Amino acid sequence: MVACDKKEQVVSEQRRKSFSGQYKAKVALEAIRGVKTVNEIAQEFGVHPTQVGLWKRELQEQASGIFDTRRGPKPVDQSADPERLYSEIGRLKMELDWLKKKSGVCL
Repeated sequence: MVACDKKEQVVSEQRRKSFSGQYKAKVALEAIRGVKTVNEIAQEFGVHPTQVGLWKRELQEQASGIFDTRRGPKPVDQSADPERLYSEIGRLKMELDWLKKKSGVCL
């Protein structure tokens, strides 16, 4: 029974593997090529065959998004232009002063 306790302790100390995006892309591209079987790719890269299939499908689904974006200068957001915002603040201050003067309220 003592041996079982040690074995369980060793299993619980193992950490889950985490793979970088670059590594996942490399495995998925290899799977898309179709030169090797999924099992061969999984053995070569040290991952489970199911994981290879998931990464392959995820790459295929998201590949169209890479080419959807347009090149060139991005449209300028008019509301974020600092010069326009400062002029708006100045105009609003003038209106506020004018309204205070007309109403006779001194704050």
